[in-house]
Order: sequence, then structure tokens, then C-alpha cells
Amino acid sequence: MNDFLMPSLGADMEHGKIVEWLVKPGDYVRRGDLVAVVDTDKTIMDVETFQEGVVAELLVELGETVPVGTPLARITQTPAEVGVPRHEAPAPAPPVPAPAGAPAKEAPPIAPPVRHLAHRLGVDTARIHGTGKGGAITRADVEHAVAATPSAAGRVRSSPRARRLAAELGVELSAVTGSGPEGAVTVSDVQHAADSASAAPPEAAVSAAGVPAGTAPEAGTAGTAPPREETEPAAAAGKPADAGERVASLRRAIGTLMSRSKKTIPHYYLSTTLDLRAAVEWMQSVNAQRPVASRLVPSALLLKAAALAAKDVPEVNGFYDDEDGFRPSPSVHLGVAVALRKGGLVAPAIHDADTLSVDVLMEQLRDLVSRARAGRLQRAEMADPTITVTNLGDLGVESVFGVIYPPQVAMVGFGRVMEQPWAQNGMLGVRPAVIATLSADHRVSDGLRGGRYLARIDELLQKPEEL
Repeated sequence: MNDFLMPSLGADMEHGKIVEWLVKPGDYVRRGDLVAVVDTDKTIMDVETFQEGVVAELLVELGETVPVGTPLARITQTPAEVGVPRHEAPAPAPPVPAPAGAPAKEAPPIAPPVRHLAHRLGVDTARIHGTGKGGAITRADVEHAVAATPSAAGRVRSSPRARRLAAELGVELSAVTGSGPEGAVTVSDVQHAADSASAAPPEAAVSAAGVPAGTAPEAGTAGTAPPREETEPAAAAGKPADAGERVASLRRAIGTLMSRSKKTIPHYYLSTTLDLRAAVEWMQSVNAQRPVASRLVPSALLLKAAALAAKDVPEVNGFYDDEDGFRPSPSVHLGVAVALRKGGLVAPAIHDADTLSVDVLMEQLRDLVSRARAGRLQRAEMADPTITVTNLGDLGVESVFGVIYPPQVAMVGFGRVMEQPWAQNGMLGVRPAVIATLSADHRVSDGLRGGRYLARIDELLQKPEEL
């Protein structure tokens, strides 16, 4: 019997509040299943379990705030340990006899990072033909499956996860505006539609689910969804009654973390102007062949270049603590600063950003921003960014020097893309350019290494087709 503990969802997190239980005693959970929604001082996140078994007992009530490491639930290895009938544990499907002479089909091998990517993108790996060694499913296979998802006549383009959630919440997919590639409906689109239907005013004629809006249940349920068996989410238990109180709490948490950063991390700052002519020209040529919904934006190229450069200059990618010193990270989990609509800031991670294609990186960025603003981030997305990027270009800011998020050792900043005079080989012209900045930890790197990092970003952007 194992205890599921309140996880640490960030370097500065000390406690968390249970907003919603997604399981109940007797439920069977697998590694990676979402079991609870936790409210930290900075955001609300879905939390998954890394254990498999039957939920024996929920140890913390809704709305209760407990320190990191506190047991939240008890998970057993078998239903018998808690007296749960065995039929509640998922029984394997009976084997289907194969035709005579036909070998039994085995699940194709797939590495954990690729499986994680497929799960995030809503791709069913059972339907993918692996092109790797021994039939292994590769990252490219998953990306191809995303791009090749059919859109039959009369069928709404959507991911399997989005369709399952829509069925659960009673949301009609044809009534949902998709924000994914080529207008595909994503999980966040379905959730937003369900929330909108729940909050619709009584005088509205009909909700998205086809039910008079005046009969819509309270926030947190869907218009036609059957009552769920698990514990009813208590929105009031997970959020401060006053929205202003929540914003103030966010500001206090951010202020505490940033004060600690400035007191303990010896920052140094560098900046350079990046020539984006090649990148913008390539992007425009690619976008000319695409529908509007799947066109690239400069931010995607900047993020990919920042991730690749972090792989090449490891002194900016990792963690520092007083006991162990600097620990470089073998992976680049790119934190992306996201401003929340009601105030505050979070910086969740795009995992293995250096290995993603620009298209997948952009899709994950959109999904991450949407879920961050909906309060639906997951634990790993907040706990392990290895370097953070902030981009204030859409606000007209020309340059930004960020404060490092401890225990990270660097932060990259990008301003807005501007037309600037550019002299080269004695000739003066006008080119699109952006100011890139680096805030880095002098205990780990110096101006030489930081300069190499910015120079590497510039170099990568001159060959955008290779990103």
C-alpha cells in the first residue's frame, strides 16, 4: 500500500490546496492518470499519479490546504487489499483468436518520451505504423499522424481525447470552434465550450449542447452530461471568494520568488539584435502554402532556436542549488512565461523542445497557453523547466531583461519584431529584426558563454529550414 503525496509543483511551492478529486475510493488508476486538481499560490494544476493500483482512501478534504509531501490518498496494489470487488479493476479483454497461421500482433515498441508526446497530442499509438528499428514508433511517426488526421465530410476534425471529453461533458463538437491545426477541436476548446455553456445566462435561447440555457447547471458541470459518480467538484473550495484576493496572492508569491532570486543569484545581462530576414522570408514562403489556422509565427522559430542553442551551450540549461552546485540538464524543457487574464504569471514547460518540429512546438505552445489560462496545467509542466523564455513582443515591448526563476540559471527575452535599418558590406537596407536578451547566473556561466548562447541563436535563425 502506497501513499499519494502532495507533489512539489515548483521550486518555490510549500503547500497546495485540493480543488477537485478526479477519482474516488475503489477507482483503479494507472501511472500517468490524473487524480486531483491542486491550487498553488500561482496557478491551478492537474496532478497525475506515478503509481498503479486501487484508490483505497482519500485522506484530504476538498478545500483543505496541506504542505508539500503530505499524504493525499492511499493506493493499494490489488482490489482485494481494500475489499473492492475484483470487477472494479480493469480486466484484460478476452483474447480474440487470430486466423489460422496468423502470428499474434504485439504492441509496437515506443520510448517513454514519444509515448508522452502522443498522449499530449491525443494520438492513438495503436493506429500508428512505426518506422523505427524493429517497428518502433518514433517522434516523427507521431508528428506525421497529427498532420495526417483525416477530416471526412461531415466529421469534425478533433483529437481522440477531445472527442472523449466532449462525450463526457455533453458538448456537441460541431458547435465548437477549433483552435488547432486546420481548425481542429482540441481538449481546451471542448473545456471552454463546456464552461461557456455552464455559465450562459438564463435569457440565452439555447446552449451549445442543445439544452435551454436557463436549465444549465452551475459552473463545473455540463449542460447534458449525466451526473458523475466521483466527488462533485467544489469550485468555491478551490478558489478564493474574491478574485482580487487570488490576484493579490499570486502577486505575493511571484514577489517572494523574484526577491529571493535577486538576493541569491548574481545576475549578469547581455543583449543582441538578431537579423530575421532569412527566418521571416522562409516563414512567409511556408505559410503561403498553408491554411490560416496552421500558419507559423515568428515566436515558434525563436523558441526552437532558443531550445537548440541551450542544448549547444549547456551552462544556461539546468539547475543550481547550494548543496550540489550546478546540475546541467540532458534535456531542454523550455519554460514559457504566460500572463494570466486576471493577473499573475506562470512559466510551464514545453518538454524536449529541442527535439520537436516547429509545427509541433507551435501546437504545444498554443495548448500550453490555453490550459495555463484555464488553470489546467499538469504537475510536470510546472516542476521541471530547465530554462525560461519570455516574449513581450505582442505588447510592443522592444526588449525585456527577465529575473531568473530559481533554481534555473538563465532566462531568455525577446521583444517585438521590428523593421530596422541594417548595414552590411557597405550597403544600407531595412530588415526585420528582434532584440534578444539573456539574464544568466554568474555562479555557473560568464559573459563569454552567455555571448556564445546568443550568437548560436542568431546562427540558427539564418537557416530556418533546418530548425
